[in-house]
Parts: sequence; C-alpha cells; structure tokens
Amino acid sequence: MRRIAVCPGSFDPITFGHLDIIKRASRLFDEVVVLISVNASKTPSFTETERMMMIRENTQDFGNVVIDVLDGLLADYVKRIGAVAIVKGLRAVSDFEYEFQMALANKQLYNEAETVFLTTSSENMYLSSSMVKQIAYFGGDISHFVPENVLEFIRKRLVSE
Repeated sequence: MRRIAVCPGSFDPITFGHLDIIKRASRLFDEVVVLISVNASKTPSFTETERMMMIRENTQDFGNVVIDVLDGLLADYVKRIGAVAIVKGLRAVSDFEYEFQMALANKQLYNEAETVFLTTSSENMYLSSSMVKQIAYFGGDISHFVPENVLEFIRKRLVSE
C-alpha cells in the first residue's frame, strides 16, 4: 500500500520553511501531495497557477511530490485520494494551538488519516509568507527566505516602487 501524505497550505509564496517541511515529508511517505488550499478569508498575492509553478520548480528533484489545488474541505480531499496523513509544519506554540484544533476537526471529519506535525528547522522558525511579502514590499532583502525563482515572482509583483 502506498503511503500518501498531504501537505496543505496557501504557499503564497512558497518559502524555504515550506520546502524544508515538504522535503522531510517526502522522506517519510511514498508520495506527498503539496496542496494549495483556498482560504476564503485571505486574498492571495499570487494565482494558483503561479503558486503551482513556484512549487513545481522547487520540488521537481524530490521525485515523489505532486501538486494540487483544493477549494473545499481538507478531510474530504484526504479521504478521496486515500492519504494516510496530513503533514503540517510548526514554528511556535501559537502554531500548535491552531493546528491542534484543525487536526481534531479533520480527525472528526475523517478518522482514517493522522495529522503529523514536523517542527521547522531553527533557521526557519520565524519565517512566514506574510512576513516575506511585507519585507519585500518595503524593499528589504528576502533572498535568504525564498528560492531564486520565487524571488523573481515577488520582485515583479510586490516590490514597492
């Protein structure tokens, strides 16, 4: 049986922190679906297609990573593809509180999949897509936070004139 994990997020844009979690998950599971989740309460800076391109370019060497988009319930998606796990990265205790609530809700909706928490590496503990976009908007150097191809997307879209 293939062990499939889903790694959901907005990835707006993908950062080195996201890539660290995806890479580590790809070592634990036969297949990892990086799932771009639509969040009705957020207005993304990049289209789903752009985010898919950024993710694809940075995960192509992993070999067992696929990318998809979801506008619906994560638990329904996980059930539909037969995944055994939802992988989430944790940066701080504040992340845990929110993610723990989501894990309990997903378990209630579909109890055949486990939520697996991976702690971020120390160099990525503070990193978020929102912070990266804020720094970029005001002209700060974000080259230590995102891959080069993502940096180009950000420069074209978000850098303040």
